[in-house]
Amino acid sequence: MNKTIRVANGQGFWGDSIDAPYNLVKYGEIDYLTLDYLAEVTLSIMQRQKIKSPDKGYATDFVDLMERIMLDIVDKNIKVITNAGGVNPEVCKNKLIEISKKLNIDINIAIIKGDDILNSMDSLVKDGVSFENMDNGAHFKAIKDKVYSANAYIDSFSIAKALDTGANIVLAGRVSDPGLVVGPAIYEFKWGKSDYNKIATATLAGHVIECGAQCSGGNFSGWEEITDLVNVGYPIVTLSDSTNFTISKPKDSGGLINKYTVIEQVLYEMGDPKNYISPDVVVDFTSFNISEKGDDLVEISGVKGYAPTDTYKVSINYFNGYKAAGQLTISGPKAIEKAELTAKLIWGRLKRAGFEFEETLTEFLGFSSCYGPNLSKDFSHQEVVLKLSVRDYDKDKLIRFSKELAPVITTGPPGITGFSGGRPRPQEIIAFWPCLINKKHIKTEILSN
Repeated sequence: MNKTIRVANGQGFWGDSIDAPYNLVKYGEIDYLTLDYLAEVTLSIMQRQKIKSPDKGYATDFVDLMERIMLDIVDKNIKVITNAGGVNPEVCKNKLIEISKKLNIDINIAIIKGDDILNSMDSLVKDGVSFENMDNGAHFKAIKDKVYSANAYIDSFSIAKALDTGANIVLAGRVSDPGLVVGPAIYEFKWGKSDYNKIATATLAGHVIECGAQCSGGNFSGWEEITDLVNVGYPIVTLSDSTNFTISKPKDSGGLINKYTVIEQVLYEMGDPKNYISPDVVVDFTSFNISEKGDDLVEISGVKGYAPTDTYKVSINYFNGYKAAGQLTISGPKAIEKAELTAKLIWGRLKRAGFEFEETLTEFLGFSSCYGPNLSKDFSHQEVVLKLSVRDYDKDKLIRFSKELAPVITTGPPGITGFSGGRPRPQEIIAFWPCLINKKHIKTEILSN
């Protein structure tokens, strides 16, 4: 029988279920547990945390989780692959070592460095790296002095090299989301860089489970047919040295896995389906076959892959002004008309006082705001939440905006209530700047105890 590995994902983002990884370790019968904590904005948050406190800059929830499951993963020989290291994997590793000592167990932790290029951007620019915005062609000089973080999506072979050290836990920064699955597959099956179809298969497998329960019933358009989301099972992929894999979940768990839940996740964050570009391979997402092999068991086969590009994607986050938002609940007859008048009053009073903003937004929550202005209005609503938002580089202007909402309670139409939490507070806006960098400029390093 061909060798197989079972890889589960128990974390789709920083803030996902705290019980899902525990349940996968306890009941999933898995070989690898992957945990994805990073979104495009998360690294900038971590970088700011690190600036304020040198012992921060990683996913603190991960440390709490490992204290809960470390004995089990050692006992069951489950390896953990995660990007929880953020911008400070060394400190995260030290926290894990403290836990291992408290539990009196030996554990090997490997960290991957090289994705964080924030402190080398000046030299990279001198070397000819443009950091041109890949979406709109904008020049990097427009944001150069506003950058919070800059991280390259490094390849999955770095994860395989970390596993080669005998690591029980691999702590990475910004690897690609599917790479958390691709790395173990490369390590287990000894794939080379030209095994494009096989690497493409693992990439698709990683993409299917990268958002946790989003492929096993969560956020599913057919939600009405799912009988148990209380105990939703997080996904497990079974891989071999081939171009097929299966998706399942732990026995007796809730949720649903069928070809429709899987296909919806495949379409997630999809650009050109024929050219899904990862650091390791370009995948043709139109090439595969999908079939149901039983209850909560789906197989994908025939995945095609091609040579990767010579660049890594870089995620840059930068300061883009401030935002503030406040809301008022407006009730009673003609609630919509009263909400429209209230918004007109607030914006009018601000303009009269000499305050205009780079951007404003008026929303009538509960009144089909998500559908935009083209939806015909139904004036039968007896309650609506008025939400007003502003954006500007001048923080003082936002403070002035925050002082204009409460007065309409006594100076506007009747029925305004629900103003709570104090005045809206200006918040920094962190904007995303995607770009490319030639792989020759990125050097990864594996550090292991």
